[in-house]
Amino acid sequence: MKSIKVSLVALTIATAGLFAFKGIQTGSIKGTVSPADGAERVWALSGTDTLKATVESGAFNITGAKAGTYRVIVEAKPPYKNAAKDGVTVTDGQPTDVGEIKLEQ
Repeated sequence: MKSIKVSLVALTIATAGLFAFKGIQTGSIKGTVSPADGAERVWALSGTDTLKATVESGAFNITGAKAGTYRVIVEAKPPYKNAAKDGVTVTDGQPTDVGEIKLEQ
């Protein structure tokens, strides 16, 4: 009888432990850079979080972003200047499209 109670308590604790850890969902930030060959990387900054992605064929996709507000910075190649977009809001489990970011010379 004591063995059954101990087993039941252990099973209850194990079951509760499985439900205690909800899967962490993150969002993403995507967009394009114009001209397509004008940038190497894109950064997303929010508080202490810093994320980056490479620009490929003018497109970028920053994954692993926690919910919050970000500043997106495009690291341009010369002769272009870096560009930034403030107030980019990310929601858990959702992609955020910032559209086209045009680089100036």
